Amino acid sequence: MKNFLLFIFLIPCLGACSLAQNKEQVMLEVQEEQQRVEVHIGGELFTSYRYDAELEKPVLYPVYAPGGIAVTRGFPLEPRAKERIDHPHHVGLWFNFGDVNGKDFWNNSLAVPAERKGHYGRIIHLGIVKAISGENQGVLEVKMEWVAPDNDQAEKLLGEHTTFLFSGNDGIRMVDRITRLTAIADSVVFTDNKEGMLAIRVDRAFEHPSESPALFTDASGNPTEVKVLDNEGVTGWYRNSEGDEGPDAWGKNASWVKLSGTKKDHTSSIVIMDHPDNINYPACWHARGYGLFSINNLGRQVYNKELERFQLLLQKGESITFRHRFVVASGDLDDEKIGGLYKDFTSE
Repeated sequence: MKNFLLFIFLIPCLGACSLAQNKEQVMLEVQEEQQRVEVHIGGELFTSYRYDAELEKPVLYPVYAPGGIAVTRGFPLEPRAKERIDHPHHVGLWFNFGDVNGKDFWNNSLAVPAERKGHYGRIIHLGIVKAISGENQGVLEVKMEWVAPDNDQAEKLLGEHTTFLFSGNDGIRMVDRITRLTAIADSVVFTDNKEGMLAIRVDRAFEHPSESPALFTDASGNPTEVKVLDNEGVTGWYRNSEGDEGPDAWGKNASWVKLSGTKKDHTSSIVIMDHPDNINYPACWHARGYGLFSINNLGRQVYNKELERFQLLLQKGESITFRHRFVVASGDLDDEKIGGLYKDFTSE
């Protein structure tokens, strides 16, 4: 018999009350043998919290827009035809950072050979604190640890306590992620690094059309070529809260960014929101045309030379909390609609 837990309770709304009258039931199913928690909204699979042992960090994967439209890239877990196979560390929707005490948590993946794992860090799932389903909202609380290097000499650097608040209606799916990081080591330093923090790697349909290859390097100078592919069906386009669009959204400060596109004749909007209580609000955005879409509260001068170079130091026992909202919706959400969701998110 499968060892799974299913919690179905009526719970108060804790922070995702922006959706109007037709909010749908959220059901969480913990599947311990499969190392995942499935999240269903209105009877449809929205996403799964996955903590497979072979992953270098827990992720939400896959992520679906209403109507069952997959907005996450399949590679490397479930490769699909005609999609990019670069950056194998871009998996689903995740949270980590490129330089913590000199160790790279962002670029770690199964593609990194064992002899080089000493340069990288890993985020380990420790356990589920709470998994509650509800008529209006589902709550998942989990505990993790950030350890580095990713080998037998690993040291515990950070404890993580994260709460996911899932909600939706017939046209919107949302998850608010509240992440508290606490220093376990005597001191933990986050440098000014472009590779962070809350990120999603999107399906090919939501990329910008590309006419030329590009070469990208990580914080250690390792290059990755992003090749030109057939642009048929590639319709992605960024827009941020300040009116910057397309490639101009990269590196800018903004309170939210939208990525819209059409897949299988179905237009969807993907929106990530920053919270005014977060450090360095409004954040910079690592929004790449090839499908990487992320918000980075700790990267500053690395994006914009006019910003002051930033470094975050946590002494043992000190904590910092990040709050973000992720939205995926049917249709091309306009600024007014996004503004309403944002006002709700920040008015608590």
